[in-house]
Amino acid sequence: MQSQGEIKRLLQQKIFGHNDVLTFNPYSQMVFRKLSKCHTIGLGVHTYQCDKASCQYVHHQYHCCGDRHCPNCGGAKRDQWIDDRMCELLPVKYFHVVFTLPFEFNSLVMGNRTMLLNQLFKSAHYTLLKLGQDDKWLGAKLGIVSILHTHGQDLSFHPHVHCIVSGGGVDTEGKWKYLRRKNNFLFPRRIMEKMYKAHFMENIERMLGDGDIQFTDAQDVIRLLHTVRYKKWNVYAKVPFAGPAQIIEYLGRYTHKVAITSHRITEIDDQTITFKYKDYKDGNKQKSMTLTHAEFLRRYEQHILPRKFVKIRHCGYLSPRDKTLRIKDIYDQLQLLPPTPKATLPIRLRLLIKTGIDITVCPVCKEGKMIYRQTLVMHNGSLIQTNFTRNRGSPTMHISR
Repeated sequence: MQSQGEIKRLLQQKIFGHNDVLTFNPYSQMVFRKLSKCHTIGLGVHTYQCDKASCQYVHHQYHCCGDRHCPNCGGAKRDQWIDDRMCELLPVKYFHVVFTLPFEFNSLVMGNRTMLLNQLFKSAHYTLLKLGQDDKWLGAKLGIVSILHTHGQDLSFHPHVHCIVSGGGVDTEGKWKYLRRKNNFLFPRRIMEKMYKAHFMENIERMLGDGDIQFTDAQDVIRLLHTVRYKKWNVYAKVPFAGPAQIIEYLGRYTHKVAITSHRITEIDDQTITFKYKDYKDGNKQKSMTLTHAEFLRRYEQHILPRKFVKIRHCGYLSPRDKTLRIKDIYDQLQLLPPTPKATLPIRLRLLIKTGIDITVCPVCKEGKMIYRQTLVMHNGSLIQTNFTRNRGSPTMHISR
């Protein structure tokens, strides 16, 4: 049984450093180069030394790549993002709705990722906000946090948006209104499916007519539209969250999740890689899948998002503009204590709270303090000392000669 440390090393060397990376587009190649060097001397190192005279232990802290597609990065960013969301939660029921696209769209989406993934978000938001503003259901603007996932458990391409939706909203006069429905679902599922399908189809046909979508065979696109037009589209209206704790647990597991984490990988050899996955079509049974390095890499590359694409979005009363003022006003109306101010915690303090480990204390003597000594980065194939202390994967270099 391979250890997690060995799996991470083999994942970088044999998968992310595979020759097939050179067949991908330049942006994907850049991403895999960063992933292959994460936490290695290839990205540089900070050096710390114990200040106790009888110890003088030296620790090398290798830089992380910080890329959002890296299975080993993002923990601190995720925890900070979750803390910020805690300031926005209200004592109301929250619903979980998932909008998916028919698999027939996969090839078209792959060739037009930015355009069609944006439209997936827009159609999901349109459906929820339109129904929320209808006096029959609520008559107010909901608060929505939406998260894009493009992967299935087996790394297949399966674009879908998870939406966390408040059980109430703000009306046109800025007054808070609670959702009147008493059951476990936000809106009738069939109504959401029809509205979502109609909005997406209307916009994709417009984009095709305007020439905004690229395709190779017009007849294939015509057949695609004909097929999906008479097909039932799925909107999964899941059981609402039990409370804020369950919401935070969900956010912690899924918001900053990449296609696969190293914990799901069980073995990597010279030819294949084996990982665990949950088969939803077979009673959620946990199974193992073995793929060649090239096939695993091909599947992984499908989930590299376009440059600067935003995968977590907020809309409704949670839309970014003036959000803090709106949240404060809602708290006042509900006679709640003011929301906790957002604060950015240093990595040292966050790790101390989360693990109980003070990384400034020498791990050898347990008494001395680890003092920063220098930073080295790789520049033109050589390690060069720099005069900054940010622990970043690809920092702007100020080279000390």
